[in-house]
Amino acid sequence: MTIFPPDPDFEALRLELARLRAARGWSYDELAARSGLARRTLIEIEQGRTIGTLKTWHALAHALNTPLEELFGTVCEGHEPSGSTVADR
Repeated sequence: MTIFPPDPDFEALRLELARLRAARGWSYDELAARSGLARRTLIEIEQGRTIGTLKTWHALAHALNTPLEELFGTVCEGHEPSGSTVADR
């Protein structure tokens, strides 16, 4: 039997980005300047029109001084740990 992982929660990821940016009081322009990304890219990510690349999220993590694993941890919140089966529960 093939067991597929749950879908990642990209909504939580984009909301975490918005939360971190707002917590610092940064505008899109400020985050763009600190990350080297285009303002338009940041808006599209926060509004859910694009997900962004790993390189994009790496730049954001550095700009926000937040570990990448902390950012990406939001896409799996509430998921069972990998390797877990129904028999394990």
